[in-house]
Amino acid sequence: MKTKLNFFLIIVLLVVLAGCGTNDQSTATENQSSKDTHQNNSEVADATKNEQALETDGQIISTTVAITEITDQLELDLVGIPTTYKGLPKRYKGLPEVGLAMDPDMEIIKSLKPTDVLTVTTLTSYVEETFTQTDTPATYLDFESVEGMYEGIQYLGEKYNREEHAEKLVEAFEEKLAEIEAKIKDQESPKVLILLGVPGSYLVATEESYVGDLVRRAGGVNAMKETGVEYISANTENLQQAEADIILRMAHGMPEEVVEMFNKEFKENTIWRHFKAVKNERVYDLEEVLFGTTANLAAVEALEELVKILYE
Repeated sequence: MKTKLNFFLIIVLLVVLAGCGTNDQSTATENQSSKDTHQNNSEVADATKNEQALETDGQIISTTVAITEITDQLELDLVGIPTTYKGLPKRYKGLPEVGLAMDPDMEIIKSLKPTDVLTVTTLTSYVEETFTQTDTPATYLDFESVEGMYEGIQYLGEKYNREEHAEKLVEAFEEKLAEIEAKIKDQESPKVLILLGVPGSYLVATEESYVGDLVRRAGGVNAMKETGVEYISANTENLQQAEADIILRMAHGMPEEVVEMFNKEFKENTIWRHFKAVKNERVYDLEEVLFGTTANLAAVEALEELVKILYE
């Protein structure tokens, strides 16, 4: 009888232990399942958050080199880039090219379904009608001066949730430019004539132009007093009367051809020999990479180069 009782108690104990083991295992499984579910939910939330962050960038196309360099600094993704012989940031390697800034390929642009096509105000007369007729969303950034570029960077920062990037970029520029300007504040201001060459012709840049703005920041006085326009046409007789101390020659596209054109003009048109700057050998050809027609991220380097030229 005692043996049977002991056997019965052993059976009951095994059943109880088995039951406890099952409950423990069930609880552990439920806890692990809860952890896995929580982890999965977190991963989904993170993925959604990242996806939303990318979505705020939209389907952006940049049509100029200057804008493309800035969007790179703001860590903005693009779906289309300008066609250019100049190097573009590695971030955008392999992206579809949308043609020249002045004459973009609308077929390619429309195929990319952009939510924003970035261009500059100086090209408004070339592209606005086409963009309007094709119902293409476009943003015109004013890069006609360094200040305008600052505003454009800040605008993009606000529009695409890159305020911190934009603020740091602008602050870095302001500090460097302020240092350069402080060095030349006591220098005597030279009078500067700025010529913008295009194959076969040239215009005169006013202080309203980007390079005109740089010359002002470098302490120079523009030989042309016109306001409200970036470039004007003028005959050489009037230019001579301006008595410029320095002549700066810049190219817009095909720089080698433009320099050759300038050299021929200055050699064959004898009136140039009577210019003060020519007599004193103060005629300089500006490198196109540094001195574009719109403000760009090379502004600091360009200003440093101008200071060397103006006060050598």
